[in-house]
Amino acid sequence: MSIVKVIEVIATSTIGFDDATKNALKEASKSIKNIKSIYIKEMTAKVDNNEIVSFGVNAKISFVVEH
Repeated sequence: MSIVKVIEVIATSTIGFDDATKNALKEASKSIKNIKSIYIKEMTAKVDNNEIVSFGVNAKISFVVEH
């Protein structure tokens, strides 16, 4: 039987939501192994002068805990 743990990560990008999601996964993978899934809980965008200047995601990342 495996134990799966879930953490919540916030990440941003100036390119888009897809890139922000990849940034969340990239940063989490620096300290976590066995990542199995990522769930985007929320997406936000920062606006300046009627232009989107930053994209953000609040992601839940699931991984298997090693015994």
